[in-house]
Amino acid sequence: MKTKVKALLAATATATLATAVHAPAVAADVPELRVGWTIPAEESKYLMMKRPELFPDLGKKYTIKWTQFQGTSPMVQAMRADVLDCATMAPMSMAQGYIESGLKPYIVAQHAAEEPGSFSVYWAVKEDSPIKSAQDLKGKVIGTNAYGSGVYYHMLLWLKENGLDPEKDVKIVETGFPPSADAIRSGRVDAGPMVPPFTVLNEEKGGLRPLFKLLDVQNPNVQIFEGCSQAYTDANPEVVKAYVKDLQNAMAKLKENPALAAEVTSEITRAPAAVFSKYLLTPKDFHREPNMQPNIDAIQETFDLYHEAGFLKESLDIKEFVRDDIIAPVK
Repeated sequence: MKTKVKALLAATATATLATAVHAPAVAADVPELRVGWTIPAEESKYLMMKRPELFPDLGKKYTIKWTQFQGTSPMVQAMRADVLDCATMAPMSMAQGYIESGLKPYIVAQHAAEEPGSFSVYWAVKEDSPIKSAQDLKGKVIGTNAYGSGVYYHMLLWLKENGLDPEKDVKIVETGFPPSADAIRSGRVDAGPMVPPFTVLNEEKGGLRPLFKLLDVQNPNVQIFEGCSQAYTDANPEVVKAYVKDLQNAMAKLKENPALAAEVTSEITRAPAAVFSKYLLTPKDFHREPNMQPNIDAIQETFDLYHEAGFLKESLDIKEFVRDDIIAPVK
């Protein structure tokens, strides 16, 4: 059963859909918002997609064309190409989009972050591994979810902070999140990254232990947030306000009823709700702000850390990406 569940989760975590999911058909004069989404950690969007009847403004004040992507970088590219109006972003993907192609979004809501008392992405090793510290990784192979991701760059920061040269002292390979535990157990990598829901399955199985986590690098830090095109938002502020308000309402409903979060996530991923019930909106999950207010200071700190380390060519000022009347919480 666990093998089947794991396969389903892996398939959904790496799938990219070319098709779009639409809100119910409405009159032609109702404005449409083109929104990108991915898996995991976007339960507010999943609820809006699967239970649109819970949101009175959706289908009346505006409608949504939903499109799934494999990650935040493709969504940033799609927004730059004017294929999307709003999408999930990570600090690095947004920063690179701005520096490399002039993309200018507003940060409007926060999906997932890491704070004390919440889940933090961690690198695991075999339980009986002799690796106990950063120095023990010298000459070893480390897995990452994807080159160029925020998780990847925070890992590089941790290595540098602990006196290791990521290019000379270790070998870094892509494993993705779903196969990471198997890569550790098989010896393909000596350490690899772990995130929910794969942490739940592998912690039950046993045989692995944490080595370091992202909170060791930056505390707190923001994993993903919602960004909306400044051009679209400035031209259609009431549409974006309605969207942000619905995201907030969705999170409030999910906080009140975690079983609903597991239910709609199961419908999105086609994996059993019982798996998601073990961690969603618990301390085993990423931090979720009840009103989805973005931690602007933490995002600015990430920009600064990346620039100081040479990962970003330019320094960024978070104020350029904030519009006070649009950012959550919207009344």
